[in-house]
Amino acid sequence: MNSTFLALQQVIQGRRTTKPPKMNGRFIPDEQIQEILALADWAPAHGHTEPWRFVVYAKEKVQDFCLTHAVLYKKHTAPELFKETTYEKLLHMGDQASHVILAYMQRGDLPKIPALEEVAATSCAIQNLLLGATALGIATYWGSGGMAYKPPMKALLNLRVEDSVLGILYLGYADSPDAAGKRLVPIEEKVRWV
Repeated sequence: MNSTFLALQQVIQGRRTTKPPKMNGRFIPDEQIQEILALADWAPAHGHTEPWRFVVYAKEKVQDFCLTHAVLYKKHTAPELFKETTYEKLLHMGDQASHVILAYMQRGDLPKIPALEEVAATSCAIQNLLLGATALGIATYWGSGGMAYKPPMKALLNLRVEDSVLGILYLGYADSPDAAGKRLVPIEEKVRWV
């Protein structure tokens, strides 16, 4: 096998989700964050729309974001649906993370390109970021909970109606090794050759 393919295979198969509380609080150099964001920028995009956008929080700004997120949840959740445990989870989600990155799709100006393709392109950019982090030994978590997909988060980011938040990425280092990977459905059941 080609050595480039084998290296890529190792990174892809080695990527894991690490929940932020399992991170150890060590700081990732901002230069490495910039490097993985540069990889994100090489995602495919129909019509060269490049719809991916990222907002990066580092150091004390991580806690600022987590507080803002928790307050958004409390302010915009009906009292009968509000859970103190969810509030506390959002408030402390980044306690051990080095960086938090909000990833969103900024809809392009080419109406002939479906919004779904813009979401797919942004998702590819996020995957590039996650794989780059894995190659650098950085633990990641792609979160979608709390207010991630709700209008108050869009308002916080000054997004337009046609834009979409695709997740909150927590990055850090973890001391414990990643669990072994698994797939529940064999590849043969997911592919049909004609």
